[in-house]
Amino acid sequence: MRRRRTPDDRVVAATWQCASLLLDYPGAVDLDPVARTVPELPATFAEPLGAVLEHLRSGDPTELQASYVDTFDTRRRHNLFLTYFQHGDTRKRGMALLRFKQAYLAAGVQLGDEELPDHLCVVLEFGACVDLAVGRQLLLDHRAGLELLRMALVEAESPWAGAVVAVTATLPALRGDEQEAVRRLAEQGPPDEEVGLTPYGTPAFDARLAEARGPVDLPMPTLAARGPGRVESPRRLR
Repeated sequence: MRRRRTPDDRVVAATWQCASLLLDYPGAVDLDPVARTVPELPATFAEPLGAVLEHLRSGDPTELQASYVDTFDTRRRHNLFLTYFQHGDTRKRGMALLRFKQAYLAAGVQLGDEELPDHLCVVLEFGACVDLAVGRQLLLDHRAGLELLRMALVEAESPWAGAVVAVTATLPALRGDEQEAVRRLAEQGPPDEEVGLTPYGTPAFDARLAEARGPVDLPMPTLAARGPGRVESPRRLR
């Protein structure tokens, strides 16, 4: 079996940052840096990213936004929040979110008060601009969910599929146990036996969410600067 070649860290970082921008809400970010960077990437990453970029640049803004909401906000298998695939709307998800938050804090990054740290755009941006190794480990720890997202978007022929395809191409080939985890997740889907979410395992992080009696809409996050030593909110390639 031919082993997948590990791309250069600079290629990985550029691919992740491009994917982060392309997966953001249409019109929320400047795509010019993506247009400048994609042609410089190897074809494995440039082609799927380029397809998404072309779709976003040629489409009607209002229609793109409606399509984005329909794709990512209404379908469980298209969820951009990585811990959702493993924990769904269960209280176990709180501790999983806390691990993301702690990883960011250890690197000097603090998210906004209403931002969830497991959003794929945030993880990719963190890995590309702050700590590639930690970002990669966060993705690998949630590999089954990421692969299910890729499979679901490809099957639906979503115009955003290429961004996730490019990200998964930067990761090592799936091992046998990982393939089995993806298979089980594809069959069973995310758990949904509990409703409500205590963020990060404690009400102290967001009283509004902690007091919720039912499912809570999840906000679209971005990295944010918070005082000396904090990384600036990128939303641009570096």
